[in-house]
Amino acid sequence: MDADQVAMLREVLSATGWLERTGEFARALRGSAREPGGLLLVGTPTGEPWHMAAHLDDESRLNHIPELSPTLVRWSPPPQAPPHLRVGLERLEAVRRGEALFVVAEDKAPVPLLERVDDARRTGATILTLDGGDRELSGLAHEALVVPPRERLLSFDGAQHLVSAAAGAPPQRRHGLRDRLARLLDRVSGPVTDD
Repeated sequence: MDADQVAMLREVLSATGWLERTGEFARALRGSAREPGGLLLVGTPTGEPWHMAAHLDDESRLNHIPELSPTLVRWSPPPQAPPHLRVGLERLEAVRRGEALFVVAEDKAPVPLLERVDDARRTGATILTLDGGDRELSGLAHEALVVPPRERLLSFDGAQHLVSAAAGAPPQRRHGLRDRLARLLDRVSGPVTDD
């Protein structure tokens, strides 16, 4: 999916609430790891999140956000793979405070993954999940984005595209209560002039 296709998907989903949900999740993802290499990305034994890893890596590089570049953690990395593709589950045992564990699992997470996620949470890592409705997995997360299997408007793959694109986008200014009050005061009091 290229930038034009993502823009078209955003237009189609503009009135559904999905853009807000994926945007909020992406903001949490972007702020979750404090240093390069601190965003650990893992899937299930049958579904490694290659796609998400590639998109986050692109967003990290293109937008100069090194902490967004994920470390892909694999269930059975081949010993002859390049070093960045040889990171195994033992990396989850070394997770520490200030790092983030991002689990992308369309299918139900197996018990060994749930145990590792729970251990990482107890260690102080931030847990984020993009899942297909696994309550146990979502229950371990600090931030969770659930894309139900029967969702007709957004596919699991489409959600990954929206999240990665939003994570790489510049932060938007949020219009909270203070911003609204400041604008109201400006209108009521008029412009400030230097005399």
